Amino acid sequence: MGQHGKHRPLVIHWLTGLGLAVLASSAEAQNCRLALALALDISVSVDAKEDALQRQGLASALIAPEVRKAFFSSPLPVALTVYEWSGRDAQYIVLPWRLIETEADLLVAATQVSESQRSDSGSATAMGYALAFGASLMEQAPQCLFQTIDLSGDGSNNDGYGPQIAYRHFPFDRITVNGLVINAADFEGELFLIPFFENNVLHGPNAFLEIAQGFEDFERAMRRKLERELTSLQVGALGRSAK
Repeated sequence: MGQHGKHRPLVIHWLTGLGLAVLASSAEAQNCRLALALALDISVSVDAKEDALQRQGLASALIAPEVRKAFFSSPLPVALTVYEWSGRDAQYIVLPWRLIETEADLLVAATQVSESQRSDSGSATAMGYALAFGASLMEQAPQCLFQTIDLSGDGSNNDGYGPQIAYRHFPFDRITVNGLVINAADFEGELFLIPFFENNVLHGPNAFLEIAQGFEDFERAMRRKLERELTSLQVGALGRSAK
């Protein structure tokens, strides 16, 4: 039988125990499938009416039937936070991290967004700072398989460092950044803003851009984007990430 054969049952027992321990640790770490941070633009270019359309549009999108279905399309829940951003020192949390495990959780989150009040109305557009704030929020998020920041905006960066600087200097290795362009200013979006988002804001594998044709179209665009973000994580991808 030999020396190794003599100890084979002990080795198998030890390996089995180690494997179970690793699986248990992995399961414990994976509290949710996605940590999703939604960032709303409240810079000076967004007036009070547009802010209301954006805020109420997000609240309505969260409880739209197709989005509700997407939230609960997997046994693993989604962790959700919402923050608003504008100038260098103007980032505020609208909805702290909340694990969306039931439809009641989602309704509470949507209500909190709907009832929130704008925190700033006179600041510039500091996208790099907004993304850096999002990265810091991800460090406080529940342990999830994936992390996504969802940046909405109606203008390009005009204050402080831009998105690419943020990506180089803050922990974005695991974070995907998607964008929602609000095309609200006489074709500015097609001529400049859409390419800016495509070339500077989108970050990570499979990052994508959604376009709202004005703030009146924000709810539709947000519904479409949320559904895509929440259903793009296939079971196979979850399995590979768990290994």
